[in-house]
Amino acid sequence: MKKIVLLLSMSFLIFSCASKKDILYFQDSETLNLTEITQSFDPIIETNDILHITISSINEEVLRPFLKGQQNAQATINSNPGLDGYLVGVDGNISFPVIGDVTVAGFNRSHAEDILKEKISVYVKEVVVEVRIMNFEVTVIGEVKMPGVYNIKDERVTLPEALALAGDLTSDGKRSAITIIRTENGVRKVNTIDYTSSEFFNSEYYFLKQNDLVYVEPSSKGVKKSGFIPDIPALLSLFTVILTTVILLTN
Repeated sequence: MKKIVLLLSMSFLIFSCASKKDILYFQDSETLNLTEITQSFDPIIETNDILHITISSINEEVLRPFLKGQQNAQATINSNPGLDGYLVGVDGNISFPVIGDVTVAGFNRSHAEDILKEKISVYVKEVVVEVRIMNFEVTVIGEVKMPGVYNIKDERVTLPEALALAGDLTSDGKRSAITIIRTENGVRKVNTIDYTSSEFFNSEYYFLKQNDLVYVEPSSKGVKKSGFIPDIPALLSLFTVILTTVILLTN
């Protein structure tokens, strides 16, 4: 009887364990030693972004007509970033005091700063302009330990960093099928990343953009667990082992 119990326990272990191929990340990482990765990331301003714009000059009095709640900037960032931010409209413009509509969508931050500086310099000399994207967020859902919306303060986050913020994948997460949903210029793009391969290091999805959604699919084991669907092939194999064991022990 003890032999039967031992064999049954071994059988359960054999059929319940996942292989290294299902669990390990970057399984071909040794190829990275031969590859120089020079990819950089500079966020592009999109429609519906909220910009925090700071302007300064030696003569602060001259700047007053251009200010929009700048004195309470830090409090704004920590509470409701939309109150004193500049919303990028569907036309790609922001409405800035004195100088009116300014097109910023499609440009990176430094280009937007140059545009604003040029326009403000007509009225104020030696002006300094700083632009930040206040709503740079990524959403991580699915088979991760802490799904949620994460605000990225430095406007730069990679897929591994975002997954780390969400507590990493659960044991039921499908490493070979991580979906990234991205909206650019009103067009929704869907791409699937194989997290077991190092190929994605050179992908345009290695760096996440503002408002990207990352979805980690459940593995086959995870799907079966959530729906209580029996793993028929495993059960049949287990039944065969049990039956063979019983026959051998009874003979």
